[in-house]
Amino acid sequence: MKHTAFTSFHEAMGAKMVPFAGFYMPVQYEGLNAEHETVRKGVGVFDVSHMGEFWVKGPKALEFVQWVTSNDASKLSDGKVQYSCFPNDKGGIVDDLLVYRINAETYLLVVNAANIDKDWAWCNSQNKMGATLYNASGEISQLAIQGPLALKAMQKLTDTPILDMEYYTFKKVTFAGIKDVILSTTGYTGAGGCEIYFANEDAPKIWEAVFAAGAEFGIKPIGLGARDTLRLEMGFCLYGNDINDTTSPIEAGLGWITKFTDEKDFINKAALLKQKTEGVTRKLAGFEMIDKGIPRQHYPILDAEGNTIGEVTSGTQAPSLKVAIGMGYVPAAFAKADTEIFISIRDKSLKAKVVKLPFYKG
Repeated sequence: MKHTAFTSFHEAMGAKMVPFAGFYMPVQYEGLNAEHETVRKGVGVFDVSHMGEFWVKGPKALEFVQWVTSNDASKLSDGKVQYSCFPNDKGGIVDDLLVYRINAETYLLVVNAANIDKDWAWCNSQNKMGATLYNASGEISQLAIQGPLALKAMQKLTDTPILDMEYYTFKKVTFAGIKDVILSTTGYTGAGGCEIYFANEDAPKIWEAVFAAGAEFGIKPIGLGARDTLRLEMGFCLYGNDINDTTSPIEAGLGWITKFTDEKDFINKAALLKQKTEGVTRKLAGFEMIDKGIPRQHYPILDAEGNTIGEVTSGTQAPSLKVAIGMGYVPAAFAKADTEIFISIRDKSLKAKVVKLPFYKG
């Protein structure tokens, strides 16, 4: 099992450690609900060093990114980030990812930890144009400093202005005395904040600086448990739950990152365009429980007659909303807001209703 550069810090701070995507990771510290609220109202730090990073370089870099991802990377300028996915050739998704444009011939792809090997093999198999690819996943550490006070706290560690950074942008900065740290504002919590990328050897210095800078703001370490409840309140997809090799981006409500322009060709474009034009038979829908019960992944979704029409892909008791929520694929006719559905929980059919995402409106 792999360890991040921060494992000893997590253990020293009393984290409950679990295996996750092949890594030994902190799932919680003081408790999921308390950590969730810390991020919603203050500032919390996630170790997300398990994520993968691929460099794409050279004169064919953009051509490669355009072919292998669904979004239109030609719209990116230096310092911009894009949410995208790798479509496979069977109508599903290899992974979802972030695309960073460093310059016209340099891009950084940030992929999910569980998919690093799969994604790397996929990218190499699709690199017909001869872009230069480099897998830096084992060399880079990443912290996500999230919450409404995060940027205010982190501004103390860099002379570069970061308080007014737009969503989905990044800067290369000197951070805590370390040069060429990538600081971005993508976020997976809906609470604001930033992510920082740096070399593994700089991890101890940066960890200590981040917590020192955030002390006056009540900064705390946050586990992956709260990361999941925070992202689900925002209706953000989690690979392996809400999207996978068999779910299309159109079904998943990710048509907005699937760009059908004349200038851009990408893997499985024709089939996905047909889905967008003709419609899909099932859609990913968000729902709130009306009856008391907590939906969990794989629980059956039923219609009023008790017929199984789908299954829950993600579900939880939402700490900020005080209501149980979930997502799952249902027939398109059941995906409209306010549609009544039922969730089978411990052999009971419990009422729920479809709602528009995000669940948490801030």
